[in-house]
Order: sequence, then C-alpha cells, then structure tokens
Amino acid sequence: MKYQPFDKAQGEPVIGLEIHAALKTKTKMFCDSLNDPDEKRANWNVCPICTGHPGTLPVINEEAVRKVILTGLALNCSIAHDTFFERKNYFYPDLPKGYQISQYQKPLCQEGYLQLTPDNQQLKKIRITRIHLEEDAGRLQHLPAQAGDPAGDFSLVDYNRAGVPLMELVTEPDFTNGKDVRAFAEEYQLILKYIGASDADMEKGLMRVEVNISLTNADGSYGTKVEIKNLNSIAAAAASVDYEMVRQKELIENGGKVIAETRGWDENKKQTFSQRTKEEAHDYRYFPEPDLPPLHFESTDIENIKSTLPELPQQRRERFKKQYGLPLADIETFTANESLGNYFEHVASELLLFDPALMHKGGASKPGPEHEARILKLAANYIITELQKHRIASGSEDTKITPESFADLVVRIFHKQISSSGAQAVLEEMFKTGASPEQIIKEKNLGQVSDSNALDLIVEAVILANPKPVEDYKKGKEASLKFLIGMAMRESKGKGNPQVLEEIIRRKLGN
Repeated sequence: MKYQPFDKAQGEPVIGLEIHAALKTKTKMFCDSLNDPDEKRANWNVCPICTGHPGTLPVINEEAVRKVILTGLALNCSIAHDTFFERKNYFYPDLPKGYQISQYQKPLCQEGYLQLTPDNQQLKKIRITRIHLEEDAGRLQHLPAQAGDPAGDFSLVDYNRAGVPLMELVTEPDFTNGKDVRAFAEEYQLILKYIGASDADMEKGLMRVEVNISLTNADGSYGTKVEIKNLNSIAAAAASVDYEMVRQKELIENGGKVIAETRGWDENKKQTFSQRTKEEAHDYRYFPEPDLPPLHFESTDIENIKSTLPELPQQRRERFKKQYGLPLADIETFTANESLGNYFEHVASELLLFDPALMHKGGASKPGPEHEARILKLAANYIITELQKHRIASGSEDTKITPESFADLVVRIFHKQISSSGAQAVLEEMFKTGASPEQIIKEKNLGQVSDSNALDLIVEAVILANPKPVEDYKKGKEASLKFLIGMAMRESKGKGNPQVLEEIIRRKLGN
C-alpha cells in the first residue's frame, strides 16, 4: 500500500485511546505479593491469591485506589462516591483465575479532560470517558521448538505480573491524527510520573497504549472500529494511527469492508497487521465481584486526596515562564525532566548569593531584568548541555556538583572570569570530584585574563608573527580578525578574554 497524507474529505477519522498503566505500589492489587517490575525470576512474586487457587479471598489495596483517584483529580475527572468491582470473564493462559477483577458499570473516575497545547499554541481539549482500576494478567513467553524436540513450538507463563494493580484510562474519540495521540500520551505519561502514580516506563510494560480508530460513513455516523494493540512506544502509537487511517480509506475506496478486529503494529514494516476479531463487552459476562465489598467515599475523603496533588506539568511550564523568563524549549526540557528542572531551580536561587548584581538586600536597587534573564539563561544552557551530558555519560542522575558550586561557576562565566572552554574543563572536573570552581581554577590555572597590559604584549607578538592576516584585515576582511583573535587565544593558552583581545587588536590596527 502506498502511504500518502490522509484526506479528511473522504471520511473523518474517529480516534480514541485506551491506556493501561501499572500503578506504583508496594504490593499487588488484592494480595501481599510484591509489585516489583524489575524482578527477573519467573513466578517469584506469587501467592495462592494472585494465582487463583480455590478458596482464596482477595483484599483491596487501598494505596492503589488512592492513586487512581489522584490521577482522576489531576485530569479534572468526577470521582465516584460509590463504586464496586466486577468479574470480567474470559479464558486465556495468562489469566490464572479464568476471570479478571475489574470495573465496568461504575468506574472510580469519569468525565474528565486534558488540555493539549500543540505547536500552533491553540488549546485542544481531549475528553476522558473513564478511569477504572483492575488487576493485570501474567506474561506469556513464546519460544520456538528446540532442535530434535518433537513437541514443536511452546509457550511459558510468568505470573509475577498477575494481580498487579492496573489503571485503565479511556478517552473520547477526540483525536484527529497521530500527532495529537503522541502529545496526549506523552503528557499523560508525564502526569503519572509527577504525581507518583506510575513510573509509566513503556519499555518495562508499565504503560501500554491501545488505539481505537474508524472513519465516518457518508451520513456522518461512525464506521467499523479497529483496535491496534501491542504498541511498544508512543511513537509507534502515533505512526500506527497515521497508517491505519490511510489503510481504511483505501480499503473502502477499493470496494472492501473494514471489519471489527484487533490489529498489531509491525515496527520494521511500519504497518498494522490483523491479529483476531474483536470481542464485545457483553461477551465478558460482567457481574459484581462477590468476594469484595462495595466502596464508598465521603467528600472529605476525596478532598484529602486532592490536597496531596503536587504541581502538575502544565502548571510548572506556566510558572517557569513567569518566574524565570526562559525560552519555551528550555522550559519543556525542565518540565519533561523533573529532576533537571529541580536542580535548575536550586541553582537559580543560589545565583542571588553569588552575583552581587542580583542581590536585593540592604536597600540595594533591583538589577535590570535583562541582567537577570541573561544569567538565568546562561545557567539553563550549561545545565541542559554540559551537566546533562555528564549525567547521561555516567548513567546516573546523581551529581557531586552542589547547586551552590554550579551557581558560583555560572557567575564566573557570566562576568568573564573564565572562558567558555575553561568553564567546560572546570565543570567536567567538578562532576568527577565535587570540588569547588575556585579550587579547580587555581589548581589548573584556568582563570581568564582580562588585564589589558598582559594581553597587550600577546597581541603585539601575534601581529608581528602574522603580517598577511594583518594586511588582509586592514583591507576590510573581517575573517582575518577572527583568525588573529584565535592566534592570541592560543598564545594565552585559552586564558585571554576574547572580547578584550578583539578591542586591543582593533585599536592597534587602526579600527
């Protein structure tokens, strides 16, 4: 099939999402087995309850319930004061009970929304139908037949994940393309991490995105819905949407018929493929879970949970813009990487102590906003580029550089007490040892020289040694000036202040 941009005139896309997130709790949903996604030993975190032994009784995990409600509040949902669990009946080898404890009729959260801000800065509201709580199934591992084994291909099942508290979010069909899908999934993933509900790591299977997509019929009614599963990344979810819209359109135009089915995504071919026909809700024979009591929440219970909501990503973006005046790209970096943003805030507060021009004590006049914006931007640049480079290389978010030391270095860079290359060398040593900038600069003699008398002698030597570039500069070739500055920097072993060197060269050469 030839891929081409989707033409809305041939059928409006109707796209909704179902997103499962494994909750970050100590134990599983209905038992005391550990909820540990990093456990490598198969069938280790299991017990008679989560493996469905006859006669066992489940007990509700209160922490999981609170985290679902917290998520709903973060997404502007209405919280149910009365709800209950149900049995969703179906048979599959990774489901030890033969049914899944879930919610259908009365989800914990419903009728919420999430505002997205695309590139055009126009707010787009994605409505959330429901968020409910259930237990996860186990994990199947399909293996090929071993040489000489007459049994053929076989599968193994690991029940470590069975019974893990799983939160399912269902949206309204408010998406129009893969870009919107990606924006929503990334923001939801970020919210889950901010509020501590889930680590939402898709590589570990802690967040799973499923897409429901159809095209409108000629009369405007919804067409046949297809579900795309087994999407291992947000990028795959976005790409599958854009592909599937075109596939369905071309199928209909060629006289074919879209069937209700579950499709997978082939990452190598970048296309969807058929897996199985789709079940309907009534096929699951939902009925109330007889071994669990109904849940009731007073308004005060919900308010108490709401009081624990931290600052959310969009609130952080707005505050960083107002408080620090950073460019949108920097703000997005500090929002997406919460720990890096927190480090920047500590550095920003320390800059007041290290830069006298930023101090407002003792009746001192407040510095101009330009000075403050420039030094904060400088700090952001070095944190995002240099500090983050060393953190990634080390494989850890930890650093020996205290915010005080980092602010000290930024002030020295800002006031040209050290060159850019010298600052990078100092920062690298700070990351390795945790030593102060002052100590490293003295030990390695990296301080920038701005004294005109000392640099005067260096410039004189450079002019005498490079008559051709000097003559070219006098004829108006500005590139020769950069060459002369570079030679002077080399002569000063990188310690000369390039701005001062430029002034001296211009003066000596009559410009």
